[in-house]
Amino acid sequence: MERVRRVLVHFCKDGAAQPADFVQSITGHFSEGGEDEVEVGCSLERNRFILHRADAGRGVPLKRHAFCPIKHLSVTENAALPLDVQQRGVDVGVATILQTANQKVLLTRRAKELRIFPNIWVPPGGHLELDETLLDAGLRELQEETGLKLEPEEGSPNILGLWESVFPALLSRGLPQRHHIVVYLLLRSPLSHLELQASLSPSPAEVSACLWADRQLVSAVVSDPDGENHDLQRSVSVSQVSADGALSDSSLPLEAFLSRTAVSGPDVERVSSGTMFALKLWLRSLDDL
Repeated sequence: MERVRRVLVHFCKDGAAQPADFVQSITGHFSEGGEDEVEVGCSLERNRFILHRADAGRGVPLKRHAFCPIKHLSVTENAALPLDVQQRGVDVGVATILQTANQKVLLTRRAKELRIFPNIWVPPGGHLELDETLLDAGLRELQEETGLKLEPEEGSPNILGLWESVFPALLSRGLPQRHHIVVYLLLRSPLSHLELQASLSPSPAEVSACLWADRQLVSAVVSDPDGENHDLQRSVSVSQVSADGALSDSSLPLEAFLSRTAVSGPDVERVSSGTMFALKLWLRSLDDL
C-alpha cells in the first residue's frame, strides 16, 4: 500500500487513532441527534489530526453546513464515487484569522482560476503539510498568499473552531471531490491594518483581492440576510490584485459579502460558509475580552 503523504483526520477510539473515511461525516460521528455543530477535542500527533469527544466547555466547536454533501450522500451516490476519491481520507487545512491591533481581520478573494471555491472570500489558508504544526502551516500560508510574515512567537495563537468543508458545496453541483476539516487559527498582530497593508504583497495565482474587515462589516456578513437593515455604506473598499501582483484601490457592492451559497446554478461571489462560522466565533472572542 502506498504511504499516505498527507495529514489526515483520525478518530480516537479505544485508545487508538483510526483514519476517517472520505465519505464519513466528521461532525455526524460526534453528533448523537443529527446536530450540525458539536464540541470536540483535537490534537496533532505524528502527522495525524486526531479528534475525540470532549467534555462540555472543554473542547472547540466543530460545524458542518446543514446541506453538507457528505451528510446527504446516498448509497447510490457513494457507490458512484471514483475509487481514488473514496480512498482519499479527510484532509486537514489551516486558515488564519489575522486580527490587527485596531480589531480588523484580513479576508482574501480566491483567484477565479482556482479549481476549488474560485472567487470566494476566505482568510489566507491551505493544506497542513507533513511535519508542520498548525501554527507553522498558518504562518506559511499567510506569507505565501499575502506576503505578510509573522514570527512564531507573535500573535498568541488559539483555535477558534473547526469547519467540515466539502467541495462541491452542494450535491446538485456534482459528487464530492474534496473533504476537509479546516482549522481556523486566530492570530493577533501588534500592528494596525494600515501598517500591515504596507507589507501586503498577495500572490496573484491565489488571491484576486484583499479586504480588512472591521467589526461592523463582519457583523453584517454573519447576520441573517433577511434580518435587520445594517447601517453600512452600500460599497466596501478592497484592494484588487493585478496579474503582476500590484495592488489598486477599488470597491465592491456590499451585497457581494452578504450573498449566500446559491442553491442552483453557478456559485456566486460570497464569503464562504466556513469563514462566516469562524467570523462569528471571532466576534464572540472580542465580546469575551
